[in-house]
Amino acid sequence: EKLFNKKERHLQLSYYKKVGQIIKNYQEVVLFGPTDAKSELLNLLRTDHLFDDIKIDVANSDKMTENQMQNFVREYYKK
Repeated sequence: EKLFNKKERHLQLSYYKKVGQIIKNYQEVVLFGPTDAKSELLNLLRTDHLFDDIKIDVANSDKMTENQMQNFVREYYKK
């Protein structure tokens, strides 16, 4: 079980790093969703100074379809 958890954590960190590479191309980002993953990703990004000039917000939301996610982002940035 310990080995499984370690492997799962490694895969998760690898995924977060890939997302971070995409985020570096933007000035503002909103992380949203129903789980704590958005907060974990934010904490990881805050440790890297490459993200200091990027405005990163976190918003709670329910599970959504792709269309709902697009509408959520549009409405979020209309504010």
